[in-house]
Parts: sequence; C-alpha cells; structure tokens
Amino acid sequence: MKHTRTFWLEHLSSLTIFMFAMMYFTFGTSPASAENYPYRSDYLWVTVPDHADWTYKVGEKANIEIQFYKYGIPYNGMVKYSIGNDMLEDDQKGTVTLKNGRAKINIGTRKTPGFRDLRLQVEIDGKKSNHHIKIGFSVDDIKPYTQEPKDFKAFWDNNLKEAAKYPLTYTKEPAKEYTTDKIDCYLVRIQLNRQGQCVYAYLFCPKNASKGSHPVVLCPPGAGVKTIKEPLRHKYYAENGFIRLEMEIHGLNPTMTDEQFREISTSLNSGPNGYLNNGLDNRDNYYMKHVYLACVRCIDLLTSLPEWDGRNVAVQGGSQGGALAIVTAGLDPRVTLCVANHPALSDMAGYVEKGRTGGYPHFHRTPGMMTPEKIKTMAYYDVVNFARYVKAKTYLTWGFNDVTCPPTTSYAVWNTLSCEKEPLITPINEHWTSDATEYGQMEWIKKNLK
Repeated sequence: MKHTRTFWLEHLSSLTIFMFAMMYFTFGTSPASAENYPYRSDYLWVTVPDHADWTYKVGEKANIEIQFYKYGIPYNGMVKYSIGNDMLEDDQKGTVTLKNGRAKINIGTRKTPGFRDLRLQVEIDGKKSNHHIKIGFSVDDIKPYTQEPKDFKAFWDNNLKEAAKYPLTYTKEPAKEYTTDKIDCYLVRIQLNRQGQCVYAYLFCPKNASKGSHPVVLCPPGAGVKTIKEPLRHKYYAENGFIRLEMEIHGLNPTMTDEQFREISTSLNSGPNGYLNNGLDNRDNYYMKHVYLACVRCIDLLTSLPEWDGRNVAVQGGSQGGALAIVTAGLDPRVTLCVANHPALSDMAGYVEKGRTGGYPHFHRTPGMMTPEKIKTMAYYDVVNFARYVKAKTYLTWGFNDVTCPPTTSYAVWNTLSCEKEPLITPINEHWTSDATEYGQMEWIKKNLK
C-alpha cells in the first residue's frame, strides 16, 4: 500500500499529530474547524495503532494503544469502549483500566475488506469525554455494492443532448464587494432550461485577464440548502491565474435577505422532504438530475469565456461538492483535472447488504427511503458509476475518522477509478480538510496543467 499512497502522517504518533494539529488550529484557523480535538479542552485523547498507516490485512489483528490526559497529566481510571464496523452498530463492548494514562485494546479483525471503528468514553468530573479511531482492513480490495445499470450511459447521454438544446443563457453583473486589487468578481445567473430552473455563481477572474490565457475551475458546493458562503475563501485561485466559478445548486440568489432565504430553505430541506430525497422514486424526476446537468452547463459557460486557455478545465469540491466534481468529470470529457475530498453520494445503497457500509446521505436512516424503486434510482446518481467514466487525472483526499462520508465509500470510489490518479490520505481527519490541504489542491492543479 505504501508505494501507491501518500501518508504524510505515516511516521508520526497520534501525540505528535495532536500537537501539530493544536498549533495549526490555534494559530492558523478558527476554533470551529478543529473537530477531532476540541479547542482549549482540558482533555486529550491519543490513539496509536500498531500499524503506522492505520491499515491491516483481512484476518490480521489490530492493537490500539489509548492514552487519556487531563491538563496534560495521565489519567488513571476506567474507559468504556465499543467496536463496530464502519457506520454500523456496535458488535463488541467492554472496559479497560488506564495505568499511567495508558492501555491497549485488541480490536480484532475483519473477514471482509472494510473498516472497524473503536469508540471510547471516559466519565470524569461528572462529564463524559468521547473519542474514536477507525482502522482499515485490505482497503485496496473494497469494492462498491452499487452496480452500473445497463442503460446508465444512454440515460445520461440522452439527458445531456436534451439539455444542450437550450442555448447557454446567463446574466453577469459586477460583484464589487468581492472585487480586489488582484481579482474581478461577477455574480452570474445561469438559466438551465425552459422550465425556468437556474443556478447562481460567483465568477472570479484575474485582474486584466488576457484572452486565451487562463485555465478554468468549477467549484460545486457541499451539501445543504445554502447560498454561496465565504466567496473569497479560495481567492488564491484567481490570484494564481485561474478563472474560478463558485456555484450553488438551488437557484438561491446569494444577495437575498436572511428572511427570504429562511422561507425558501425551509421548503427545500425539511426532513424527509429534503432535496436529496426529492423525487427519488423515479430517475427522471429526482432533484439531483438538474443539479448534475447544471454542472455541465457551468462548464459550457467557463469554456465560452474568451479568456479561457482552450485546454485546461478543472473541477474541485468536497463532500457533496466532491461528488459533483467526479460526476462532472464522468459526464463531460472537457474536464482535464478532477480534485475531490471525501465524496458524498457514493455507494448509497450499500446498506442493503447486511453488515455493509453505505454512503451519505445514509438514506437507510429515513423510513421509507430504501424501497426497490428508490434503490434503482440511486444507481443512476451514484458517484461510483460516474467514476467508471472519468478520464481526467484525479486527486482524491479522504480521512479514516469521517462519520459523514465514511472511508469505506471513499475507497469504493478510489478503487473504481481507472484514470490516472493520486491520493492524499490523512487518516486522523474527520469530515474536514485543512486550509493547507485545500491550498495544496490548487497547487496540484497548477502543477498538472497542460
């Protein structure tokens, strides 16, 4: 595994990782971004697998040393633990006593490729402190449950042809609030079809962009009903010569008032009627159909710009945005580079098989969602089936401790991709990426331009 993986954490203990993370999050980012280790906490968990890369072979037993500190002082007391397969119910429970703040737990093994999750809890001073660590087994052999429908390609080819009949139609207005001395920003409204569906986006261009000189990057959003948040967060793309389009998927004008947004978002994201559930009974009526086609229409816009260099088209996103990046690369051969973090919408029907992990949005948690009709529709929208058609060079990032887009499904996507590809695996990460990782993605795109 080591010769095909990038493990920047490989030779660091969890304690070293923690100290680095705390320095980074204290001085480099906001407190809210540190999920694994609470900001300014009195408590510290350290978990150290006996394999540095956190991976084992099926049948091989995994041992984890756990450490717990209060105020940096080793704690002697009882730890409750439970163990289960990735995202599934516990199948083993027990307790262990810390001596000088340390103990070891043998979490056993797996008979099939996948992950085991060790969940830990200490009760101290009347408060509970929790931690967990996921360990992989024969991860290169993880395959998706989801199979490609026989007419998958024909279904999407037909939809793309139908969508292309509607001419590229958009408005473009200066967004002075996001324009800087190095960047020109525009608010764009893209009409998708004659039914009136649209998406909004911010278009960032280098100041005084010259004709035929700039690669383009599409950035689809993460999950949720939201307008475009923090548009200048990735301003370094335009500052490095890229034209970048930050899009939303719900037709929500980012300049609307908070009151207007609340009224609309409630109808789009209310429990079982949320947009990711909407129309799942029928592949032609599913909400995400127009979203996938909207991403291709955004590529139409970017490649129509006279400033485009005529060669380089990148897609980049995380979670739902990572899913949409891979979907777009699978649908549109114009995409030359694909960057995705922990892609959602991957192997969604995996939970159908007993003891198997599925992907976000974890439809099995909502009553009535795992019907034969809906499972059939999922296959037409599952990232693993689009991954089979990706030709663009791809850079995929994921962590093991993620409980939103589990590592099992990220590996299902990774192992399905047959294109030229490069991973960045950061085992300790939950559902987040650091600013340094995200900036590194821009550098990766820049390094791989034609």
